Amino acid sequence: MGALRNLALPAAGLLAATPAHAHLMNSGFGPFYDGLAHPLMSPEDLLPALAVTLLAGLSGARYGRWVLATLPAAWLLGMLAGWALALPTAPASAMAVATAVTGALAASGLRLPLPVVTGWAALLGLLHGVGNGGELAATAGGLLAIIGIVCSLAAIVSLVAGQVAVLQAHWARLAVRISGSWIAAVGMLMFGWAMKS
Repeated sequence: MGALRNLALPAAGLLAATPAHAHLMNSGFGPFYDGLAHPLMSPEDLLPALAVTLLAGLSGARYGRWVLATLPAAWLLGMLAGWALALPTAPASAMAVATAVTGALAASGLRLPLPVVTGWAALLGLLHGVGNGGELAATAGGLLAIIGIVCSLAAIVSLVAGQVAVLQAHWARLAVRISGSWIAAVGMLMFGWAMKS
């Protein structure tokens, strides 16, 4: 009898469970605000965006401005394509490798040519955007969520790149590079998790 009582609560919890939304969290404020919060609540999207922003900021304000123009625009194009065509998401392992590589580039302190950094930002934006758009195609208010995601990304890139670009102290720039190395490490952990699944 005691074993049945111990199983009653977990069984009731399972029966009362609501469907899970795999990608876009539901804040209750509407699709635009759900999209606005999405990059901040999804490490698989936030980390590569932060890493390419750190990379651009370390290279200077000009790089930051180009990434500010490129990353949200490419993400928007990818989301619109994924939403309209219901395109599949890239494998989680490929996204994890892209995150690790971007973090490692930020950690390296290399000043890459501007077309390489903006091209990499565009590629990241397209890949992640297609995944977001494909998953938003099945939700109501997908277009409003897309606008929210783009606004959030533009705010993240402008704030972070602007702050990093003005850093002059060696220790501060080193702290940014260490942040890039942590993003690379998380990307490698994500890769291991994706390969295990």
